[in-house]
Amino acid sequence: MAEAVIVIPARYGSTRFPGKPLAELWGKPLIEHVYRRARQSRLCTRVIVATDDARIAGAARGFGAEVAVTRSDHASGTDRVAEVAEQLEADLVVNVQGDEPLVDPGAIDAAVEPLAKDPSIPMGTLCTPLEEVADLANPNVVKVVMDGEGFALYFSRLPIPFVRDSGAGVARYRHIGLYVYRREFLLALAKMAPTPLERAEKLEQLRVLERGGRIRVVVVPQASPGIDTPEDLARVEKMGSGAV
Repeated sequence: MAEAVIVIPARYGSTRFPGKPLAELWGKPLIEHVYRRARQSRLCTRVIVATDDARIAGAARGFGAEVAVTRSDHASGTDRVAEVAEQLEADLVVNVQGDEPLVDPGAIDAAVEPLAKDPSIPMGTLCTPLEEVADLANPNVVKVVMDGEGFALYFSRLPIPFVRDSGAGVARYRHIGLYVYRREFLLALAKMAPTPLERAEKLEQLRVLERGGRIRVVVVPQASPGIDTPEDLARVEKMGSGAV
């Protein structure tokens, strides 16, 4: 079985929610909940919090996390994860978003498993059935369509696929932003320039498809709620303790 390491990118300066990783949820920093749930993965041997902020690094070390201090000039979480990956010897690197305190350890393993079994797959991610009608037209909800073998054909903020005739029975899926990379593929990807479709949709994963790469997409029952704003935090606070 290939060795897999989880890296959780965390930055302090969120535009909509400054200091988000350290916001208190159920009596603990948000980032601690993400870390502790990631640690429940069966297929990943390490979990690393990657940050350029001393406050986040100190808090993470305080609850026992391994911390990688990164540069502050990264344009995306992917780039931050890639910097950490340069120092790893693992076969697979998993990017778990630092704002999902209810991330499902089983979903992490579901994303890792295809790459662990098949070395020809360079990258993997997750999706879930899109059930809310309002989400179909919501540009903040990214949609994905796959081929018959479960590889991504396209990701879009628009409602895809377009169903011309009613009753066609085509399933629609919501993308979940958790990624698994073969380490060497991630390092190469981070050095590639953004592509036209990526810039148009503001979706990094399109860089892979535009350059002829493959992304294995695993369907899971549901997505965990992300925290983008203080209002999101308050809503998740009401959902329970977050214990695994």
